This record gives sequence, C-alpha cells and structure tokens, in this order.
Amino acid sequence: MEGSPGDSSSPSPSPEDQPSVPSDPPDLTPTAHTQPDLSSEDQPARPGAAGEALAMLTSFGRRMLVLVPVYLAGAMGLSVGFVLFGLALYLGWRRVREEKERSLRVARQLLDDEERLTTKTLYMSHRELPAWVSFPDVEKAEWLNKIVAQVWPFLGQYMEKLLAETVAPAVRGSNPHLQTFTFTRVELGEKPLRILGIKVHPGQNKEQILLDLNISYVGDIQIDVEVKKYFCKAGVKGMQLHGVLRVILEPLIGDLPIVGAVSMFFIRRPTLDINWTGMTNLLDIPGLSSLSDTMIMDSIAAFLVLPNRLLVPLVPDLHDVAQLRSPLPRGIIRIHLLAARGLSSKDKYVKGLIEGKSDPYALVRVGTQTFCSRVIDEELNPQWGETYEVIVHEVPGQEIEVEVFDKDPDKDDFLGRMKLDVGKVLQAGVLDDWFPLQGGEGQVHLRLEWLSLLPDAEKLEQVLQWNRGVSSRPEPPSAAILVVYLDRAQDLPLKKGNKEPNPMVQLSIQDVTQESKAVYSNNCPVWEEAFRFFLQDPQSQELDVQVKDDSRALTLGALTLPLARLLTASELTLDQWFQLSSSGPNSRLYMKLVMRILYLDSSEVHFPTVPGAAGAWDPDNESPQTGSSVDVPPRPSHTTPDSHFGTENVLRIHVLEAQDLIAKDRFLGGLVKGKSDPYVKLKLAGRSFRSRVIREDLNPRWNEVFEVIVTSIPGQELEVEVFDKDLDKDDFLGRCKVSLTTVLNSGFLDEWLTLEDVPSGRLHLRLERLTPHPTAAELEEVLQVNSLIQTQKSAELAAALLSVYVERAEDLPLRKGAKPPSPYATVTVGDTSHKTKTVPQSSAPVWDESASFLIRKPNTESLELQVRGEGSGALGSLSLPLSELLEADRLCVDRWFTLNNGQGQVLLRAQLGILVSQHSGVEAHSHSHSYSSSSLSEELELWGGQPHITSSGPELRQRLTHGDSPAEAPAGPLGQVKLTVWYYSEERKLVSIVHSCRALRQNGRDPPDPYVSLLLLPDKNRGTKKKTSQKKRTLNPEFNERFEWELPLDEALRRKLDVSVKSNSSFMSRERELLGKVQLDLAEIDLSQGAAQWYDLMDDKDKGSS
Repeated sequence: MEGSPGDSSSPSPSPEDQPSVPSDPPDLTPTAHTQPDLSSEDQPARPGAAGEALAMLTSFGRRMLVLVPVYLAGAMGLSVGFVLFGLALYLGWRRVREEKERSLRVARQLLDDEERLTTKTLYMSHRELPAWVSFPDVEKAEWLNKIVAQVWPFLGQYMEKLLAETVAPAVRGSNPHLQTFTFTRVELGEKPLRILGIKVHPGQNKEQILLDLNISYVGDIQIDVEVKKYFCKAGVKGMQLHGVLRVILEPLIGDLPIVGAVSMFFIRRPTLDINWTGMTNLLDIPGLSSLSDTMIMDSIAAFLVLPNRLLVPLVPDLHDVAQLRSPLPRGIIRIHLLAARGLSSKDKYVKGLIEGKSDPYALVRVGTQTFCSRVIDEELNPQWGETYEVIVHEVPGQEIEVEVFDKDPDKDDFLGRMKLDVGKVLQAGVLDDWFPLQGGEGQVHLRLEWLSLLPDAEKLEQVLQWNRGVSSRPEPPSAAILVVYLDRAQDLPLKKGNKEPNPMVQLSIQDVTQESKAVYSNNCPVWEEAFRFFLQDPQSQELDVQVKDDSRALTLGALTLPLARLLTASELTLDQWFQLSSSGPNSRLYMKLVMRILYLDSSEVHFPTVPGAAGAWDPDNESPQTGSSVDVPPRPSHTTPDSHFGTENVLRIHVLEAQDLIAKDRFLGGLVKGKSDPYVKLKLAGRSFRSRVIREDLNPRWNEVFEVIVTSIPGQELEVEVFDKDLDKDDFLGRCKVSLTTVLNSGFLDEWLTLEDVPSGRLHLRLERLTPHPTAAELEEVLQVNSLIQTQKSAELAAALLSVYVERAEDLPLRKGAKPPSPYATVTVGDTSHKTKTVPQSSAPVWDESASFLIRKPNTESLELQVRGEGSGALGSLSLPLSELLEADRLCVDRWFTLNNGQGQVLLRAQLGILVSQHSGVEAHSHSHSYSSSSLSEELELWGGQPHITSSGPELRQRLTHGDSPAEAPAGPLGQVKLTVWYYSEERKLVSIVHSCRALRQNGRDPPDPYVSLLLLPDKNRGTKKKTSQKKRTLNPEFNERFEWELPLDEALRRKLDVSVKSNSSFMSRERELLGKVQLDLAEIDLSQGAAQWYDLMDDKDKGSS
C-alpha cells in the first residue's frame, strides 16, 4: 500500500529501523513517477465491468447445472428420491470440503501468528543468553527451520524431477490403462515443513545417534495428475501432516562423512488431512473422506511407520544394508489382558430411568499392531484372560496402549485408556499390576512379559516346555520369531510371448501369508523387504515361498524350507541363494533368514516340570501369580477302540479271463453275427470296480487285479457281472456270485465260475485273503514281489494296510467372540480321505471313529489329519510319516499328537500291517531272512487268526535276491542302470522293470533329462519298443516302471534286450543324446530268478554287459 507524500497520518520510520531502499533515478521527478497512477484511475472501469458480467454468467451457469440431474431424473421416470439423495450427497461433500479448507486456513494462521509472536517476544535473540538459562530435553531449533525454508524451493524442484522421471514411468508401466498418466503440476508451495522440537536420546547405543523430530506441515502444496486417454484429472491442493519422526544416524564410522546412513520413520501414525481437487473431489463425500484418508495413511504406514523405515546410505558399499533397513526387533512383549474392575456403566434403559451395566471389550495397541478382545456382556468387572504378542522395535519411544469400550449397536462408548512406555517392561522383565484408566473409571489388570531374542537353539526345548503350560488364547504362545529378508531373484522364467514378468513373492507359514511388492517388467527383480513370523514349533514348521506374477495366476517358482534347518545353522541364520523349483534352470532367490528363540529371563518365573502344576495362574483369581500356566484336566493317555478295530483283511481279486461268451454284436440289421466287447463289473463291501474293455473277443483275457478292504461280517458276497460294451446300452453277458465267508475261511480261491442267466460262458477268478502282519521284516520282499506280479493294466498293489482310530481332541482354538467351534476331522492318505462327524460347539470333541487305508509305499507315504470347524475354517493339522510306524513296536503308535498350529491336541491310534501274499507264484526270500511257516503261524496268532495253507496247484517258486548289497561294485564311467528281468510263465510274458539309474555322465553345463528305451532284438518295430517317462535335470533318476512282452519262453531265450539311456538334446530338436547302453542276452540270464541288478552302461561301440 502506497501513501501520498503529504500524508501525515503515516508514521515515517527512522533510518535506524527502516532498511535502505534504492532511490529514484535522477532523471525521474516525483511528479513523473506518480503520474501514471493518476492517469490510470479512469482506465479500469471498462475491463472491470466486463469481468463482473463474466463472473455473473459463470455463477448463473453453475446454478443451471444443478437443475440438470432434476431434468434427467424426470426424463428417465425416476423417483424424486434420487434427486434428494444426490442433493444430500452434494451438501455433505460441500460441508466436508469447507471444513477442510477452514482447517487449513486456521492452521496456516496459527503458524503465521506463532512466527510473528516469536519474533516479537524474543527480544534477546541477538544477544547471548545467560548461563543460568536451561532448556527441557525437547529443544526448539529455529535455525533448522530457517535452513529448511531456504532449501524448500530446491526440494520442490527435486520432487518435480523425481515424480516426472521415476514415479510417472512406474505408474504407466503398472497398468495398460495408465499409459497416458502424467504429472501436470508439482508445486510444494511457499509454506515449508516446520520442526517444532528436537529430542536427542543419549547413551542408547555408542554406534548411533537417535533423534526425535516433532514435525508439522501445513502447506499449500499442489500436485495435479492427468490421464489423457480418459480425460481424467485429479490432484491435491493443500495438506496437513503432524507427527514425531525418528531419525537414526548409524553406523558411526571413522571416516568422512562420519555417518554411514540415515534411517527415518514415524514411531506412531501421523495425523493427515488432504484437500482434493479434480476427480478426487469425490473422495470428500462423507464416508469416502475418512476412508480415503485411512487408505492413504495405510500407504504411508507401509513406507514410513514402524516396522517400516526409509534408509538413505551416505557411503558406498555399506555393509549389511538389509539389517539397517529392517533391523531385528529389540524384543517381544507378551501381553496378558487378564481383567478389569470398577468400569463405569454406560447402558441406560427406559430413556435413562433405569441404569444398566456395560458390555466391555478392550483394544490393545503397540504401534501399528492392534488386537481386539472378545466382548463380555453386561459386566462391570470383566474377565478376559487373553494373550497377545507384540513386536517391539524401538526402546524408548513405543508405548502400550489399552482402550476399553462399551459395545453398542450404533457407536461404542469410551470407558477409559491407559498408556505405558515399553521401556518400563524391559526394565522390569515381568510387570503384573492393575493400571488406572484415564478418561474414565476403573482399572485394567495386565501381565506384561519381556521376551528376549536369543540365537541359541539349546533354549528351544525349555521354551517349548514352558509354553505347554501357558494359558494363551486366542492364539497359542510362540517359541521363536523368524525374520525373512527378501533381497532379490535371478533369471526368473518369462511369460508367454517372451514378456518380462511382474514378479511378487508370497511367503507362508501354516495359515499366515505375507506378500511382497510387485516389481514390474523384470525377471531379475530386487525387493529388499523384510517379513516377520511368529513360530509355535520351529522343529515341525516350514516356510513356503511362491514367486508369482502380480496377477497371481502364473507361478514363476517355488521353494519349501523346513525351519528345522535353521536350528542347526550358525547363529540360527541362513544367508544364501536358494534354488527355485518349478522354475527355470538358473532361477534362484536370495534371502537371509534369521531365527531367534523367545526367552523369558526373569527370576520370578520358574519353568514348570509338569504342565498344570500347583501354583499356576488362575484367571478367576485377581491376585498376581508368578506363572501363566493353567491346570490341565485329567485325560486318557491312550485310545480305547472297540474290539473290531484293526481286524480288517484285504481281498485281492484277480480277474484273469473268460471263455465261450455269447455274441451280442449284430451287423446289417442282424444278418451278420459279430462278437462282443466284454468287460467285468465287481461289487463288494460298498465298492465297485470295472475292468477294461476287450474288443471283439468271446474268450477275453483281462489279467487285472483289484483290492478291497473287507471285514468278517457274515453274509457278504462278491457280485460279478459281465457286459458287452455298446454305444447306447451295454448288453448283459452273465453274472455270478462268490461267498466272502468261503474266501476268508480258506484264504485262497482259484476257480472257473459258470455265468448265470445266459446260455453259455464262464469266468476265471483268483481270490486271495491278505491278512496284515505287525512286523516290517517282510516289507522289502513284499514290495519286490508286488513289482513282479504287477499287471500292466492294474493299479499298483498294496503292500500294507493302515488302520486309524481318531478318538478325541482337546484345547482347540476358539472362534471370534470366544465361541467354541463345531469341529470335525479329515484323515487323508494319498488320494483317499475319511471325514468324521461334526461335534457342535465344542473345543474338546469326541469322535470315536476309525478308517482303513491301502498303503502301496509305506516308506514314503504319510498320514495327514486336519481339524476344521464348520464355518470357521482350519483349526489345526498334523502329518505322520508312515516310516515312523515302521520303526514303532508292532508297527503301532497310540498317543496324543500336537497340532501344527501349536494349539490343540488329538488322541489317535495308527497301526500298520504288512500284506504278505502266500499265493503269488513267487516265494519271497532274502539273504538275511527266510519267511518260515512257523513264524507265519506265530504272527497270525498275534492278529487273532489261524494259518491257512492251501495248495494252489503247480506254482512257479522263485527266489528273490537283493542286488543292492553293501559290497556292490562301483559304477562305471558312464553310470549304471538297475533292471529286473524275468519270465512270468503263468502269464506267458517276459517282464522287465526299470528301477533307476545312478552316476550318469553329464556332458554339458546342465544335468541331462534322462529316460530309458528298451528294444527286444532282433525286432526293431514299435511293437517291441518301450520307453520310460523322462526325468528332469538329474544324474540319478528313479523310474520304477514295468514293461511286458507276450511271447513263449523258448522265443524269449533267443532274444536280446537292448537298454539305452538317453536324454533330449534340446527343446526344439528331435535329436536324442545317448548317455550309455547295455545289451542283455536273455539266454545267458536266469529268467526264473527275478532279481534286481545293476548293469554298467557302455558306449555305443561296446554293447557288452556286466
């Protein structure tokens, strides 16, 4: 504002107070200088009128636009309610918008007033303060604000460059619809960020400097974005941000710049208020406003709020950057939310005339970690008895906050709050006390335990023993914590069309899954993220890693790591590359895994030797105790199944052949008589089986084997029906029945059965009862016999019978709201499952159910049990390898099993029985053991049965020898192949089993993809050529595949078996690389032995065998 020279009302500042200004140039007089101002007084009249007219038209146009929705609603025949709803939405948006603008204006005015007041009152700012003046631990730093104010415009230039060159391309590449995304305006404004106070924490760590900055930003920032393809504009105009920013300068080094890196993060979530523009104006609609601010605050928390932090390295090649970016937690606090007392009553009835009680629940917070207790209805002295575990990253700084509310249908009433610095828990070790609630009435009872992180696996068993006696709900207590530093991946496979993937990683331990960010268009991504998992029992848990494309539909690689591996590693740490499966040949993942045992080190706590010992804490007793264990009710130590459990047998049904079947096929309207396409259907014990179809044969030969579990219930029959396969309806060819009692009593039946209800036809069946034996001595012989008598068209024969009895469970986890689940159990072996009944509303269900399973490979299969709640998902699971049963006494285990989630136990009995065939045509012997009839009789008596020795006519008695003896010869230079070759006289077939290869030659950089090709010379046609499946990238492939050739014995003795081990040379080429071969002269081999033997592989020139 300028005044005239003669205005006496304007005080003239003295030369001392008024800074000097440049004088007017000598050629301009004051009159000339002010003349333009006088002459311009009449000039703005015409432009001002035009501006007013334009403003009036604009205002009129905006008001007319308001009527457009009314017109459209009437034209479309909509109710006036839509117009009223839109009007209410607009008014709500306008109110939220005005409140935000008013808040920004008030905050800016307050900031300006503070600066003006500070300048006016600090009269000693240019003088030296007296020595007796002291400051609190939080100090003002106006000098730092002046530096920030001067740097602020240049920081705006940097932000504009960062958003335009880094952020915008990343946004455009993240989605095809955002390819025209751009920042049209980036201005940080004139109001810089202010630092209201600084607090330095001395003495925490000699290698770091810890600062807390109380920051406040009330700025006129303006950032506008545009997606030109969709004519979409949005932006931010004005923002408030208030919080405490912690800055850590570490590590301190003995070289410039002294500080190795700077870490920054908010200890608690800052407060945020944003004023939107453009399309984002919609976010100011009531409801969306708080939701949008919450989502943005979540994004900031994922970047700058503990446990996340921003790391800025100041020196190159800084050691252990991942450890600085995501350091190990300082400790774990186990919070026992026990009870509260003296809470205020908030429920009123009859318009406040009758005072009720409250329905209290508690919210427990530490940083971003939040837990909610269950609601206790109508209680002013609630007993919760719940336990939570929280990760503590910073001491001092973080606080434990407990808020108590009264649950209401509309808005919950506040009952009180308490706060406690975590440093007090660290100092005390165990803190058990009643804490008064601020802002309300009453007290809350907490027991706080500080758990130290120890790299000592020897402490694990002690911790697990202690945890068994700890009362913990809704989650079981943890014994360890795992921190996974996900660094980078290398050579991930490309997507279809050789496109670069957008990889992200899913890490799972049991039912807890965490995901990394996605790195776009990169098959060598760098994540540099950290993930933390609580572990209940590291000895049995596994880390499952899935590398996927961001669409989650394409898996780029997988990795399963047993956590027990870390228990044997140095410092419980693995820092290495991990090879990915189901991925590229060179695809691998670099991770650092750190495990720490959670150890409660307090003189007040003593580890109980027996869970539930005297002196355990009682949640109903308000007096503080030194332990947290609870009394375990008496329970049975073993199952009590009924007398019929484990008495099942297995019936092996061998459908051999049929003769003189009737012809059902007719051609040319019945003038030409054809044959039949027969197949067999079997029904027994609720199971149905069906053979394959033999085309155009009235004397078909199926040679198929079926197995079914049977009991000794009288009256059961095996129903057999033969049909002719047709396009429409299959024709009936006859039926027959066999009494199951006859087979179970005799043990063996080999007969031609006449087909009933047809003129002619008979069926050849062989039935054998297999009684399980509780000894593993014959398992190897049984497996080898099964491989020899296995028919090519049948499923793999069973070697054992598994009987499982699931009696009960205890301590299953509760559902939300502390309601007991409705549990059931699912027992699975291979692809066969059994589901128990559902017990309603019980955390200790009693099922009393049993199931039996056929086991083909007891050494490798396992029993999987999963407990689930009806409508509440998985409650726990366990896996029992059957190899443990093979080592147990009488192949049986009967005890309590702890579920993998650490909460809940299941009482079950699992027993295994080996199925030894006495009528297979093969006599099983080994070098070390002979199966005598006396031992057979003894074992049958153990199982409650009687030995049945039945002659089956002339049988071929074979001797099985073991080729895998400890003194076997070493492999040749090209490796070895393991084969079994024998002649099955009863079936008139030459049988060869390709077991495996070992020590194969590797010619290139990568291991080969081997398979075995067999050719029966001198014929080289397709009929005699066989080959195994192909195994990927291995020098020691396992095949275990069986091949058969139908030919007489005398002709087989004139043949040679050519065995070649080959590998695909490339994906696109049909050329095969020969790794080695061997040629067996069948006349020189004892085909009656059926022995597995290793053969040295030779070059193509040398085809001899050894």
